[in-house]
Amino acid sequence: MEPLRIDVISVIPGFFDSPLQNGLLAIARKKQYAEIHVHNLHDYGLGRYRQVDDTPFGGGAGMVIRPEPVFACVEKLLEEREYDWVIFPTPDGKPFDQPLANRLSRTKNIMLLCGHYKAVDDRIRQMLVTMEVSIGDVVVSGGEIPSLVIMDAVVRLIPGVIGDGESALTDSFQTGMLDSAYYTRPAEFRGMKVPDVLLSGHHRNIEKWRYENALQRTLQRRPDLLDKKIFNE
Repeated sequence: MEPLRIDVISVIPGFFDSPLQNGLLAIARKKQYAEIHVHNLHDYGLGRYRQVDDTPFGGGAGMVIRPEPVFACVEKLLEEREYDWVIFPTPDGKPFDQPLANRLSRTKNIMLLCGHYKAVDDRIRQMLVTMEVSIGDVVVSGGEIPSLVIMDAVVRLIPGVIGDGESALTDSFQTGMLDSAYYTRPAEFRGMKVPDVLLSGHHRNIEKWRYENALQRTLQRRPDLLDKKIFNE
């Protein structure tokens, strides 16, 4: 199986040094289940100082990433290979969820374009971006953090990356609900006991308890997920 290739374009490529050398992303790269390449947008910048941003037309606070460096970088990558998606993390994108992560894990080539400063020139979004996603109703300092979230969520789903493949398939949201509660040793801790059914060894009863517990937790914490589940069914 060919590794999933992810190309990331950023004005601060060093941001990814530690995540790519530690944890799950490092494991996926070492096992050759994923290739992750980070490109410095400043390499395509303008003039002596490799400028990538400028003030916005119409005035206002903040700086805007210019189109020329981004087009140069993206078009160079597009000349080398086809991409399933050119993804731009943005607060006004479609919500990034588990079904989308599942879908992206089955692709071959993904490009992640990290915005920074106040915004990117909208012509970049109109002409180059093929998918815009949001990790939530919050603004962070740049697209690097959402890109890490996307990469981690997607790469961990590739068969072989996680030692226990079933673990990823039973995570929250995979069934349209939150996951159930989990316990480990000791069976009693500071007066708090593990539910008897989990100690029974009766697999059918355990699965029934986990489903009911997951349903209860979802109803209490994220009832909106149940609305979606009922609608989709």
